[in-house]
Amino acid sequence: MSNSKERVSPRVRVIQKLYGNTLNNDAEIEFPKSQFKKFIKDVVKGTIERNDLIEETAKKYLAEDLDLKRTDKLLKIILFAAIFELMFKHNNPTKVIINEYVKTSEFFLEKAQIGFVNAMLDKIAKNIRKTN
Repeated sequence: MSNSKERVSPRVRVIQKLYGNTLNNDAEIEFPKSQFKKFIKDVVKGTIERNDLIEETAKKYLAEDLDLKRTDKLLKIILFAAIFELMFKHNNPTKVIINEYVKTSEFFLEKAQIGFVNAMLDKIAKNIRKTN
């Protein structure tokens, strides 16, 4: 992967912003100029605002695979952001969302967890987006 700021996927920025928010949820989240600013802001704010609904959805479809109370913070953030997109960003194709978050997870997670992200997103996408 390139270290160039512009080459970093907007979803990596989403995860960074959400992680920062979990560390200090009183701090204002800043969104620097970028061609993806609106998308990043929408996903970050939407994930935070709909956290309870996303968590409920994750528990409903992933209960036998995932204990959210014991799940790694970064893994949970990646799953929640992806679930937000699956639920509310209907213009983004399911496969694109899953592929982008799997690629994004490579920045943050160990190899075994990346496969887990793929499996969990596949499973939840089948339930959330029955027609895609």
